[in-house]
Amino acid sequence: MSLEIAKENCAGPVNTVEIGYGPEAVNAGGQTALPFLFGEGEVPNAPLVALEVLDCEPLDWPDALKKPVAGVSKDPIAWAKRCVEEFGVNLLCVRLQSVHQDWGSKPVRDSVKILGRIAVEAGAPLVVLGCGDDDLDNELLPKASESLKGKNCLFGIASQNNYKTLTATCLADGHSLIAESPIDVNIAKQLNILISDMGFDPKRIVMHPTTTSLGYGMEYVYSIMERARLASFQGDRMLAMPFIVFPGQETWKVKEAKDGGEEQGVNWELATSVAMLQSGADIVVVRHPDTAKALAQFIKTAMGKAVSRT
Repeated sequence: MSLEIAKENCAGPVNTVEIGYGPEAVNAGGQTALPFLFGEGEVPNAPLVALEVLDCEPLDWPDALKKPVAGVSKDPIAWAKRCVEEFGVNLLCVRLQSVHQDWGSKPVRDSVKILGRIAVEAGAPLVVLGCGDDDLDNELLPKASESLKGKNCLFGIASQNNYKTLTATCLADGHSLIAESPIDVNIAKQLNILISDMGFDPKRIVMHPTTTSLGYGMEYVYSIMERARLASFQGDRMLAMPFIVFPGQETWKVKEAKDGGEEQGVNWELATSVAMLQSGADIVVVRHPDTAKALAQFIKTAMGKAVSRT
């Protein structure tokens, strides 16, 4: 007598968001089951791993992070090309940090020019982030978005208090955007509604729930992401957006990674990233190339189970 396994019915898949164009384009989302549960539903797109590149020298990075980009850390274009050609990633996250007052207050036009060269010379789809200052980003991001019009990038970050400018510019220039909420399902949904009410296609929104590093409230972050994902499978289309997370940003500012040496820092970043993947992350942005390589192998192994069941 065969045993029939009970399955939950999925009311709709996570939205699929394309980043980039042509043969280099990548897709995030599209699943109808929790991560790597191939017996429960479809997981058509493997999670994506991106390496972070700054438009200026990363002065506050620990030595373990500076080591892999030695010789190119002052040249963002060469840095981006190394990430693609030597480290093997197919997605870049460019953080336009140089305009911030703590990072040199460089002119916006210089930052936009660097971004444009990376888009042309690196040969990979782009996630583009501002400097984190709302006023500066409201000046910077529209110009950066316009300079990459038609290249189908993913721009961030739109928050509940500062989403209108980025939404309008991404709508005009054909980009997707990142909607950030403070580890709260209700706020995440509300922000997605507010952005959609401006005429922006909800299928072009990627959620950043804000996360933390391993050992710093990971269980709470995990549960919030899982709740949002389950809600989407139950039919809530305002929570059916892919997730992007930034474990590199979070990991390398904690003492265990900064002060523990390169191997421990990589392991801390890797463990954080894997936990985020298991909680539903579709795009993982890291900073150390060894982490990116290990994550790519983990994802390949996990997704390989889909092949063995078909």
